[in-house]
Amino acid sequence: MEYCPEKDHDLPDVDLYSPLSLTTETTVLHAEAADPTNSINKAQARTITKRIAHVFRTEFGIGRNGPGKDVVLCMSANQVLLPTVFFAIIGAGGVFAAASTALTVMELVKQIRQSHTQVIVTCPENKDKALKAAQQCGIPATKVLVLESMGHKRLLRNTVNPAQNYLQRESELQWDRITDRATLENTLICLLYSSGTTGPPKGVMLSHMNLVSEAVIPQLVLRESRVGKPHLDVPYSTIGHLPTAHIAGCQGYFVTPAVAGGPVYWMSRFNVDQFMDYCKKYQITFLSTAPPVYQAIADSPRVTDHFTSLIRAESGAAPLSPEIQERAEKKLGCAMSQRWGLTETTGSVTTLPWGQTDNTGSISPVLPNVRLRMVDEDVKDVAQGMEGELLVKGPMVSPGYFENPEATAGAYTPDGWFKTGDVGVLKDGLIYIVDRKKELIKYKGLQVSPVEVEAFLLTHDGVSDVAVIGVADPAAPGNELPRAYVVKKQGKSVSEEELKEYVKANLARHKQLRGGVVFIQEIPKNGSGKILRRILRDQAKAESATRQAKL
Repeated sequence: MEYCPEKDHDLPDVDLYSPLSLTTETTVLHAEAADPTNSINKAQARTITKRIAHVFRTEFGIGRNGPGKDVVLCMSANQVLLPTVFFAIIGAGGVFAAASTALTVMELVKQIRQSHTQVIVTCPENKDKALKAAQQCGIPATKVLVLESMGHKRLLRNTVNPAQNYLQRESELQWDRITDRATLENTLICLLYSSGTTGPPKGVMLSHMNLVSEAVIPQLVLRESRVGKPHLDVPYSTIGHLPTAHIAGCQGYFVTPAVAGGPVYWMSRFNVDQFMDYCKKYQITFLSTAPPVYQAIADSPRVTDHFTSLIRAESGAAPLSPEIQERAEKKLGCAMSQRWGLTETTGSVTTLPWGQTDNTGSISPVLPNVRLRMVDEDVKDVAQGMEGELLVKGPMVSPGYFENPEATAGAYTPDGWFKTGDVGVLKDGLIYIVDRKKELIKYKGLQVSPVEVEAFLLTHDGVSDVAVIGVADPAAPGNELPRAYVVKKQGKSVSEEELKEYVKANLARHKQLRGGVVFIQEIPKNGSGKILRRILRDQAKAESATRQAKL
């Protein structure tokens, strides 16, 4: 059975540069949270974007042979001019690829090679890492650029000739306007890396239509006037605290502000106390973040009048318990909406319409223009009210994984439905997540692929076999900690601390074995050799329950 929203919207056939209806030329779009005088408005953003696009085209050949072919990888901490680099890459005809600043050199090398990156843009803190990875991939240092735009700096320089500042160039590139629907749907402009439902990270391909629809539709839900219902008509402002290598930061801070019509106040590093103070100082009206931040707000004795201006609070990336939601709402002074989606859906495909509330733990109803199915193991629709894997279709759903037809075929049905890996049930028009088929571990809203960590641990001389699962974090409900179950090689001696240090030295921070290492005699597997993670998860839950009972 196909479930539909209350209504759909007619989406405009426009590229990423066009849907700027709620802004004026003087609207400030980006500012530094620590110093808001360091800011750019819409007109300035357009000029800087065109100048950087000209540099990418003329100096580095990005887009010279047509759009959607040349990849520029960006690995940077949050900063004011980062959105102009994003738009400039796409405006030049290139593909923006994002890499997390948490990646190690080894992980970064893999992503550079997978994406066929030609140019790298980074920040001063990550310059050395970028140069080491570039060298291993055969990218010359002249194609590693360093962007600095906090503290009123305006610098974009290559690492060979730092005296040359590309932001001082005045030549501009006029980008092509696109109105053809097929071109908007099929032109690759953005690559974000996700593990999907399992496996190592893969490049999720996003188009103009994906990003535009994800920006426009939620705003229509909030701001469209309905008969008998109030509509949202307040200035937009938010805090840029999430990393832009992930869909929430990329979509939420690069694209949405231009559509919603207000500024992002950028934090280069996240600090929860500073974050709360900035929300008060700048009278933030919109807040979208992950459950750990809402838990910190709920638990903080510092929160008094920090969120009096807030009119919309949204939670995503991981489940938010009704208990934490209730406590957070008291501190925030407004109702919260849980949104659900993935990188493959360009972010959220569900949200609560303006004026509605829900405290039952649902992930809200589907957005306009989205279609939902719930299916069994044979991808056949289950009866209404029964549990099933959630499948979605819509203009924001990615066409698939970059140069990975096998992974794409495994994640999509032949008629184009994306298999989310989440198991849910529909009750009274609201969707509830009850389980998940996918094996991903969610640590503070970030994805951890157990397959990736397992593959790395198997390179250790003392490991014969291994399985990695997520175990419940006792300090943060809904958060998971990676745990490795390890079979030692015969005759080899290896300790928990040794394996933890091995991972720490080579994998990103969110992939660390915070859930511990457990040595066992055999990894449970089925007849075809697939790891039976559910057995290990059930075992971990039983052990946790036993410990709690003893306490």
